[in-house]
Amino acid sequence: MTISPLREHVPPDGARSASEVADPSLAAVGRREIELAETEMPGLMALRRQLGPAAPLAGARITGLLHTTVQTAVLVETLQALGAQVRWASSSPVSTQDHAAAALAAVEGTSVFAWKEQTPDEFWWCARQALAWPDGGGPNLLLDDGAGLTRLLSAGIAHEVTGSTDIVALDEAAHRMLADEDPQYWRRVASGVRGASEETTTGALHLQRLSAAGVLPFPAVSVNDSVTKSKFDNRYGCRHSLIDGLNRATDVLLGGKLAVVCGYGDVGKGCADALRGQGARVVVTEVDPICALQAAMDGYQVLTLERVVAEADVVITATGNDSVVTVEHMAAMKHRAIVGNMGHSEREIDFNGLVEDPRTRRVPVKPQVDEWVFEDGHSVVLLSEGRLLNLGNATGHPSFVMSASFSNQVLAQVELHSGAVQEGGVHTLSRLLDEKVAQLHLDALRVELTTLTQHQADVLGVPLHGPFKSDNYRY
Repeated sequence: MTISPLREHVPPDGARSASEVADPSLAAVGRREIELAETEMPGLMALRRQLGPAAPLAGARITGLLHTTVQTAVLVETLQALGAQVRWASSSPVSTQDHAAAALAAVEGTSVFAWKEQTPDEFWWCARQALAWPDGGGPNLLLDDGAGLTRLLSAGIAHEVTGSTDIVALDEAAHRMLADEDPQYWRRVASGVRGASEETTTGALHLQRLSAAGVLPFPAVSVNDSVTKSKFDNRYGCRHSLIDGLNRATDVLLGGKLAVVCGYGDVGKGCADALRGQGARVVVTEVDPICALQAAMDGYQVLTLERVVAEADVVITATGNDSVVTVEHMAAMKHRAIVGNMGHSEREIDFNGLVEDPRTRRVPVKPQVDEWVFEDGHSVVLLSEGRLLNLGNATGHPSFVMSASFSNQVLAQVELHSGAVQEGGVHTLSRLLDEKVAQLHLDALRVELTTLTQHQADVLGVPLHGPFKSDNYRY
């Protein structure tokens, strides 16, 4: 294990070090936090006890691309406890917790390529290293976030076969890496992959598009479509971690301020809840009439951003879309309005536009907090360069909610490795497994379930012990 040479240069093609992290000396601090997090992650710990002796992931070679945090470390070590070998990289240049990465890398047999504040070239170099196994082979399973690895392999295949990657959205750094590989590399790696599990709403959308275009190279399981992921991580996780990120970044009182939340999906609902809980006056923007009606019925005013942009104290994006907050929006904002992103797209806020606009100059405040000053003298405070502020400015979602998300990831990896999912396309976990994940977390909250009688189960037309809802039920 070494401190990453990418601080100075990109290592030669084909280099396969055991790990690359920022500071190996942080391993002891990271290990202590991992041990504390295990108490708050009852689902993962229960899966270790229940499934570990059977080693259902024996023979699995998992490459993961997901935020390298303390909570993710518990996921990695759960996969290993079930028999898997793991290589890991972060899914965002700003999300790594360096002490967590160091703790994982200190364990023999675990390879980690992650540090906080990467350049785009460093980010994709780390992803490439996670795909390159020491024996010269590749993974047989992917654990993905934002479909980063799946898009990379799909783009690589397209580059080798047609010379074009137009069907896959990747940045310039990724395209430079694609061109550097031998002409069979990406097809060779993809051919060994049995399937991928996907963490996020945005990633699931990418997978559906690849599948519809006929270029998804292997089956995928959208973990995000599990109720115990999307309705818990996206809502309750954001309800916690948005405020954490804002406080660490700015320490600005939110009570009485005007906060705008762009988007009222599950993430937007959690963000709006959080801001209202702090006493902010919350306005929601929406394009979807159903979500707009939900926001209105929940007591929020629903307006366009243009209507409130000059008055807003805080603007938070939560849409997964592009160009939601433009440079012109920021030019019209009040002095030192705070702008941040909680949606998975890194282009919701036009950071590149700020960089390229001759009217603006950047004044760093502290890591992941920048003041962007316009020529008229007013400025906005941008968090994490428009990337996920809860990970760039704080430590992400709390352990308990990530236990639910990551329990789904473990079960998806078991399903893929066992061959239960073989047909191409995008799949979801069964409702029975979804309920199992919820069940694993109830004791920690002292929840007591009511038990149906056989007559009551017959009236509802459900099995006595579940699943209690049909697959098309919308929670």
